[in-house]
Amino acid sequence: MSAIDDLPPLREVIRDHQLSARKALGQNFLLDLNLTTRIARAAGPLEDATVVEIGPGPGGLTRALLALGARHVIAVEHDARALPALQMIADRYPGRLEIICTDARTFDPLPYLGATKAKIVANLPYNIATHLLIGWLSTEPWPPWYDMMVLMFQREVAERIVARENEEAYGRLGVLANWRCETKILFDISPSAFVPQPKVTSSVVRLAPRPAPEPCDRRALEQVAAAAFGQRRKMLRQSLKSLPADPARLAAAAGVDPTRRAETIPVSGFVAMARELTNSRGEARS
Repeated sequence: MSAIDDLPPLREVIRDHQLSARKALGQNFLLDLNLTTRIARAAGPLEDATVVEIGPGPGGLTRALLALGARHVIAVEHDARALPALQMIADRYPGRLEIICTDARTFDPLPYLGATKAKIVANLPYNIATHLLIGWLSTEPWPPWYDMMVLMFQREVAERIVARENEEAYGRLGVLANWRCETKILFDISPSAFVPQPKVTSSVVRLAPRPAPEPCDRRALEQVAAAAFGQRRKMLRQSLKSLPADPARLAAAAGVDPTRRAETIPVSGFVAMARELTNSRGEARS
């Protein structure tokens, strides 16, 4: 493990501040500063960047972001036990680290950003990772307040995020993520890199917002995907019956046969069905 600054090693920080990881908070601390630096570098040039980090814990990734030149890091930490360790980092990098002690699920970054676009870089707590991602992908208006997300997930979740049609992991999350972002798994991290060791491999995923996704109503897209994948082994003509529109009409709008199943439909097909669902609702109201 190479030093990135003159602060104490993370194992020392954890010992001195008694930061035993709590399962209830989804905590698994990444102690290898080489790996935290690799994650930080994956977000692209950080000089003059504003970064939102969720769940910094003892601050390994926080230190890497600051050492690589991030102008402003907004660290959102729910566990008050970690605050003294993070304050030590703030003292080492005066004026560049802002520590917010709150639940990330209710945190609104906009008052802290002004007109500045941010990057979201985080080793997300496993138990709220998907919830947070869906919230960021559902941001309105679009383009969002961030211009890049580099996030760590369990490998299984990462595969769902980047999955496309005809892949086993393809589902509602893949439709939403790939509609609004370009997605890519960058690299995996072994369980042995964490304290405590999780039972699964982790993956770092980059999501770059598309400036102009194919136009459709996001809520309609989510409804179509939920209906289709809610009964993923059934044909569209059956799985889409829960929607207030003729399944055959929705399938025709996507240019697909209604006997096809959800996992064979590309993101563009779901977008077309969402637009048709919106149109059919407008006709019903008129």
